[in-house]
Amino acid sequence: MYLIPIAWLYVAILVAVSEDTVVAGVLTFVFWGIAPLALFMWIFGTPARRRRQREREREALDRNDRAETGPDQ
Repeated sequence: MYLIPIAWLYVAILVAVSEDTVVAGVLTFVFWGIAPLALFMWIFGTPARRRRQREREREALDRNDRAETGPDQ
């Protein structure tokens, strides 16, 4: 999954370097490189975040069940 973000940043860096001024290059990199990449990673990371949250909730529930029953039961 990291191949797409790496390639996107590579292209964004090349485009930013080809700008006329440093300010234009930085703004190009931020608005055409970092911002879309952050959105992409957030959207495509949502299923993994949900999966981790469900797993944490399940572990917390298991801990509570074990605490309520006690070790000798």
